[in-house]
Amino acid sequence: FVFFFDSEESEDEEKEESPPQISQTPAEPEQGEDHLTTREDHPSETLDNIDPQPQLQAKEQGEPVEEHTATNNSDAVPTEPLETPEAEQTKPTPSQLQDTEEGKRKPITYSKILKEGRRFNIDLVSKLLYSRGALVDLLIKSNVSRYAEFKNVTRILTYQNGKVQQVPCSRADVFASKQLTVVEKRMLMKFLTFCMDYEQHPEEYLDFKDRSFSEFLKTKKLTENLQHFVLHSIAMASEADSTTEGLKSTQHFLQCLGRYGNTPFLFPLYGLGEIPQCFCRMCAVFGGIYCLRHSVQCLVVDKESGRCKAVIDTHGQRISCNHFIVEDGYVADEQRKSVEYRQISRAVLITDRSLLKADSDQQISLISVPPLEAGQTAVRVIELCSSAMTSMQGTYLVHLTCQSSGTAKEDLTPVVSRLFKEYENAEENEDSEEEKPAVLWALYFNMRDSSEVERSYYDLPSNVHVCSGPAAALGSDHSVRLAESIFQQLFPDEEFCPPAPNPEDIIYDGDGGQAEGAGFGDHQEPEASNPAEGAVSMECKPPESEESVDPNVDSEDPPQETTAETETPA
Repeated sequence: FVFFFDSEESEDEEKEESPPQISQTPAEPEQGEDHLTTREDHPSETLDNIDPQPQLQAKEQGEPVEEHTATNNSDAVPTEPLETPEAEQTKPTPSQLQDTEEGKRKPITYSKILKEGRRFNIDLVSKLLYSRGALVDLLIKSNVSRYAEFKNVTRILTYQNGKVQQVPCSRADVFASKQLTVVEKRMLMKFLTFCMDYEQHPEEYLDFKDRSFSEFLKTKKLTENLQHFVLHSIAMASEADSTTEGLKSTQHFLQCLGRYGNTPFLFPLYGLGEIPQCFCRMCAVFGGIYCLRHSVQCLVVDKESGRCKAVIDTHGQRISCNHFIVEDGYVADEQRKSVEYRQISRAVLITDRSLLKADSDQQISLISVPPLEAGQTAVRVIELCSSAMTSMQGTYLVHLTCQSSGTAKEDLTPVVSRLFKEYENAEENEDSEEEKPAVLWALYFNMRDSSEVERSYYDLPSNVHVCSGPAAALGSDHSVRLAESIFQQLFPDEEFCPPAPNPEDIIYDGDGGQAEGAGFGDHQEPEASNPAEGAVSMECKPPESEESVDPNVDSEDPPQETTAETETPA
C-alpha cells in the first residue's frame, strides 16, 4: 500500500510533547482480555466492577503535576485570624481550594494563547469513543490500542432551565444524585432496567412503534425532569426520532456503562487525530509506504478496461496501482453526479474555565443542549480539559456540533451566548457563583456531511473506491463499517484487521528488503505536472515544498515505457 499525505509538517513537528507511549502494567492481560490504556485522574470516581467484562488496567503513574499559584495550605486558608486550636485544625474543602487557586491564577490572554499555540491540538471532527462501540472493539482486536492512551469522559451534562446540570446515568450516579427525589430515582431505575432488555417486552412499546420516542416517554409516568434526561442526554434523540430508535440508543448507552469508567465514553489523548496515526504506525511496521508532502494530481485510466492503473502526483511521479481509495472531498465536481449534501455546523472555543464547577478542574464533559427554539436542532458540546493534551494549562477546549440549518455562526451563536460570555466582559459579575466561562478564542465553520452518499453517485472507474467524510454522529461506527466494506471488496478472502503480532515476534526472511510490487522500484517516466488527456483530476493543490521524500526514486528520466494502454478523457 502507498499512502499520500500533503501536510507540510511531519507528525513529530506538530506536537511539542512526546507522542503517547505504551504504558507498562503490573501484569499481562489474560487471553481474551480487553486491554486499553487510560489515565485515571480520580480513582475514587471509578465504578466498582459491576460489569462482567474485564475492567480497565489503569496506568500506575499519575498525571503531570499541574502548576498553580497556591502551593501550600496557608495560601488557601481564609485571611481571618485564627484564635482557637479547633480553627487551626480546620482544612479547606476542595471547592474552596479551587476558588482560591482561581483567584490567584494569572489571567489567560489572547497573546499568551498565540505564544503557546503549539500546545493546542484541535480536531476538525468532534467525536467520542463508545466503550463498546465498533472502533474500540477494532482497536483491541487489531492491537492498535497499544499505540495510544485514553481518558474517561467524567461527566454527562445537560442544559435545562437556563443552567447546566449533571445527568445521573449510571446506578451509582442515580443513587448519589441530590437533584432527584427518592420517587424519581425509583422511576428512573425502573425505566432504565426496562430499556436494557426492551426486546423481551414488546408489549410495552409496540403501540408506539410508529410514534415518536418523546410521546412514549410521556406514557411511562416519568417526570418532565426525567424525560429531559433520557431524551436529550441518554438516548441523545430528537423529538422526531421513533420509539424504536430511542430505545435502541438508550440500550446502547447503558451497555457501554461500567466497562472503563463511570460514563460510556472514552477520549484519546492529544485528540482524535491520534487514531488514524495509530493505524498508520501499525501499517508502517508491516511494510506500508507513506509519501509525505505529496498529493495525487490525476489518475491514469486504461481505455480498454476502464480501470485506473496508475496515479500521478504533483511531482510528476507515476505510481502503478490496482485499486485507489480516496475521500469524497478530493473528488472533482466533474466526477460527481447530482448530489445534495447535508452540512454540519461546527464551532471550536477556547475558554478560561469549565461550564460546571467541580472539585477537580480536570474534567472531560459531554453536554447536550436541546433546541432553544422551534425549528432548531440540538447542539452537542464536548468540553476538554488540559490533561486531555489538547490545550494549554488553565484553558479548556470546547467543541460544538449540530446539523446545519444556516451558517455555523447563525446556528451556534445562540448556544454560545447562553453558555459563555465574551472575554471583554470577563471581569463583570466576578462575585457571582454562576459565572460563565469567558471565550478567549472562537472559530466557526461548516463541513460537508457525505455519510449517506452512495458509490453510484460518482462517475469513476470501478476500482476507485470513495470513502465518505465525517458524519454528525457522536460515534465512529459508520466509518468502521465503511472501511470494512471497502476492504472486503479489495480482499474478499481476508480477515479485516486481524490481531497483529508483537513486533519483537516477527521474523523477516532474507535481508528484510522492500517487498516486491511496491511501485517505487519500477522505472517509470515522470509525467507532466499538468493533467494530461485521459487523467481524472482530483483537484489537489501541489505543496509548496518540492522536496522528494522517497530516496529510492531515480532522479534521472528513464527510457519511455512502450505499452499498449490507451487513456480516455475523464
